[in-house]
Amino acid sequence: MRVLQIADFEISDDSVPFVIAEVGHNHQGSIELCEKIFDAAANAGAHAVKLQKRFNKTLFTPDFFNSPYQGPTSFGDSYGLHREALEFDFNQYKHLKNYAESKGLIFFATAFDFRSVDFLQKLGVPALKLASGDLKSIPLIRYAQKTDLPLIMSTGGSTWTDIDSAIASVIPNNVGILQCTAAYPAEAENMDLKVIESMRKRYPETVVGLSSHDRGIAFSVVAAALGARIIEKHFTLDRSMKGTDHAFSLEPTGMSKLVRDLALVVRAIGDGEKKFHDVEKSGIRKMGKMLVFSRSLPSGHVLTEDDLEIRSPMEGVSAGAWDSVIGRRLLQEVQALEPLRIENLE
Repeated sequence: MRVLQIADFEISDDSVPFVIAEVGHNHQGSIELCEKIFDAAANAGAHAVKLQKRFNKTLFTPDFFNSPYQGPTSFGDSYGLHREALEFDFNQYKHLKNYAESKGLIFFATAFDFRSVDFLQKLGVPALKLASGDLKSIPLIRYAQKTDLPLIMSTGGSTWTDIDSAIASVIPNNVGILQCTAAYPAEAENMDLKVIESMRKRYPETVVGLSSHDRGIAFSVVAAALGARIIEKHFTLDRSMKGTDHAFSLEPTGMSKLVRDLALVVRAIGDGEKKFHDVEKSGIRKMGKMLVFSRSLPSGHVLTEDDLEIRSPMEGVSAGAWDSVIGRRLLQEVQALEPLRIENLE
């Protein structure tokens, strides 16, 4: 049985999907805004909130750090300064972790480099996330694995060979892998949700999920029906806010509906056995058909198709018995439209 334990949440095929509200940098570098987003995530029923941690000056090349980054979504004149404006220090992270946990949320973050792994381990997070861009970063995956923390890895922009290599670098039952399309937003034709089923077959010890960059909730619900038990969705208070991720993030109402529907779809899947439920009895009685006599008939008459009709409600012999009663002899006289009963027949 595939199981992944993150804090007090056991993720398995039998659990509701573990819903991660991916805050990322939608907090715009503001502790106060981040707290408000956490509040909204808790109220919507998300199980976890996640940030992103980078040490930008050693993560990026100098040219990339200093590359111009100006526009309506920029928080700095260069890409590096933009990213720096969106980072929190250790004390701020500690505060936010405590705040999230006070709201009943599990708090963790994506580590984009080795120093971030150390930072988050020191912070005491219960899990680590690795982004799609690091699925081929085998040294970073191995370094994260050494923390013994559960890992969640996104697989956007990858092939089966890439995923196989990443899985070979970790303990298969201490990792979750997420189908992901590294497009922002991702359109329907690029979602490849059936990959979830393929992942479950290919990695039988590993919990599978979806990191979804689409604009709605339907694809995540479909993913849960296909076996996804981790659902990661970007989350914001307002899609019109400044930043690159807000436009494809869920707002509080959407997150609330997603959490509701994910729990329902797991209950709705069932165990694959076709059943006649007690709750169906009333409806089937009204809509179902029974056999009645089309005319009055004497005792000893041998029934033909002209002697019977099917009518509602279903209170006698089911219309399904039609073939088995034709040709049988009546033991007593019957009246027109009287329900057929087994005791009427020889």
